[in-house]
Amino acid sequence: MIIFTPAVSSRFQYTIEFIQSVIGRQILFTSNKEEYLSHDEPIKINYSFKPIADKEYHILPHILLFHERIYPISITVGKCRNNPCFFINQEDNHGFDVFAAIFYLIARYEEYLPHQKDSYGRYSHTESISYKNNFLTIPLVNIWIKDLLTQLTTHHSLLTTFDSRLSTFNYTPTYDIDITYAYNHQPILKNVGGFFKDLIKGDLEKVIERANVYSGKQQDPFDTYSWFDGLHKQHNLSPVYFFLLAKKKSIYDKNITASSPAMHDLVKHHAAKYTVGIHPSWQSGDSKTLLSEEIKTLENITQKDCNLSRQHYIRLTLPDTYRNLIENGITEDYSMGYGSINGFRASVASPFYWYDLEKDEPTNLLIHPYCYMEANSYFEEHLSATEAAEELQYYHDAVKAVGGKLITIFHNHFLTNQSQWKPWREMYEAFLKRNFTG
Repeated sequence: MIIFTPAVSSRFQYTIEFIQSVIGRQILFTSNKEEYLSHDEPIKINYSFKPIADKEYHILPHILLFHERIYPISITVGKCRNNPCFFINQEDNHGFDVFAAIFYLIARYEEYLPHQKDSYGRYSHTESISYKNNFLTIPLVNIWIKDLLTQLTTHHSLLTTFDSRLSTFNYTPTYDIDITYAYNHQPILKNVGGFFKDLIKGDLEKVIERANVYSGKQQDPFDTYSWFDGLHKQHNLSPVYFFLLAKKKSIYDKNITASSPAMHDLVKHHAAKYTVGIHPSWQSGDSKTLLSEEIKTLENITQKDCNLSRQHYIRLTLPDTYRNLIENGITEDYSMGYGSINGFRASVASPFYWYDLEKDEPTNLLIHPYCYMEANSYFEEHLSATEAAEELQYYHDAVKAVGGKLITIFHNHFLTNQSQWKPWREMYEAFLKRNFTG
């Protein structure tokens, strides 16, 4: 496959290299017309404003990939072969500029434009083109790539398809350890205060639970780690754990202190068996030095370099958050999703490298987008465990259909045996048994 383009811009090259990573096939590109015309590749794509050869597949370009600045773009979403699309042009073979559209979505172009923030100061999902046009719940970029390969196969009268070359489906369960324990290893004053607070509220279940944990008759309800271990072993899964290691507590950072021996033991236990990363505190979003300190704390505990992260409360602001992560040695981030709704924030279910739009250059920060978090199902979408099971299964099937990477987020303090959360624990267990047994 070879593509002719009048100019090999940074944005164009980035987009083609991303597509190449998804299809597992080298894509050549050139701005030399003679090289393009004489090349023996059976598939030729002309990404320019005029046809230049017979039997080529012509895609008329939008100006987006040839610009070096950020500016408001008027977008009208329509349908192309029953899929949502934009940058539409009926005068070429494809019907829309798939390359520019992919770049717009995975580079998060809209997040650099003026927008309304949510109550946590984050980019609001209601501002996104995917939410406004009802494609937040589908991995549209992956769908577009599969469609492009199908159209190329048909146009060039090839007998084989490229589906077998697409990356294969895989699943990575991830966990945010925000609140390590409910009662154990908490300050005495917090435990005593909590006891009387539950008593005054008449929450006898909590009073009894707290007393049983204090006396050693019952395991701390948030201590679900052995249960997770059993699930991963049973279903042959390789999870990633993100630990909140804030120096001090705050309204959003409620974990036990990072210096606690119990925290050190827990982190060491997981680092010995699994991949672990930093869960930058809410406070670190206001202080660059705090992120560096939290990363060093994790490295001191594990005696390993810390390269992975996911923002606590998904506090992600482009480009500042990602630049700060890069400056602190983070090479992979798992924050690309919304903390307010489930779905595909970048409309993609495959890893991609972050493109710094303000600098107009690609980076080496690998982004792993997630599409499902149980807290969104419960707190934001107000679903029951049964409804959440259907939602989770939907995302599994949607990602599997395009050979993508499914990433979910669960919390240890959510999937407990407490009466409120036990149905969610059972829901997750059933999901794994249904999809990853055998």
